[in-house]
Amino acid sequence: MSEPLRIERRDGVWTFVLQRPDKRNALSAGLVERLLDGVAEAHAQHARVLVFRGEGRNFSAGFDFADLDQHSDGDLLLRFVRIETLLQAVASSPCLTVGLAHGRNFGAGVDLFAACRQRIASADASFRMPGLKFGLVLGTRRFGQIVGAERAARIQQHAASFDAAQAVEMGFVHELQEPDRWDAAIAEALSVATTLDDWSRGALYGALAAPQHDADLAALVRSAARPGLRERVRHYLGTP
Repeated sequence: MSEPLRIERRDGVWTFVLQRPDKRNALSAGLVERLLDGVAEAHAQHARVLVFRGEGRNFSAGFDFADLDQHSDGDLLLRFVRIETLLQAVASSPCLTVGLAHGRNFGAGVDLFAACRQRIASADASFRMPGLKFGLVLGTRRFGQIVGAERAARIQQHAASFDAAQAVEMGFVHELQEPDRWDAAIAEALSVATTLDDWSRGALYGALAAPQHDADLAALVRSAARPGLRERVRHYLGTP
């Protein structure tokens, strides 16, 4: 079985490449744990820039619902908690975090992209967050903080897709760049990240952040802990 994550390290830049292209880079339990370990190691090694990108047709299709019937409600809840833990680790990182998105992206994959401070997408990128269709509150406040509460409510209550141009207009994507320009974008991010020393950069991000980690985790757990999570997911997926 191939590794679901490749980590490239160069000059203070750690690039996390999701490499489950046959599964559209869906976030399996194993992939999430490797991302958590990798981010923690990057912080311990005083990385300056963390980059998240996907191999194949897209960045990430979100939560991996494969083998749904083999998981209890409790199993699913724990997996969602680990994803929220990952989102918080990225959102609160002392590094400059960069998300690079292309293709069709869904759910927790969109949330991971949203947790990054600098968000770049190709013109073919699209985004959809359907979690509330099965009663899950994940990344909702963070998305509202980026695009505004009213717009976030309009999008999420319909589980509406939005394309790259719309994402730029609402401030969810900072700029459009095709993948052949991403190396240049990463180099520019490193230049920005080295303008300040590590302590000052971390202090800046900490001062400007408005983290509500406990509240976000509590909202997720309350939503996922309601009885019948697996059945709600099955209904959403249209499986008997």
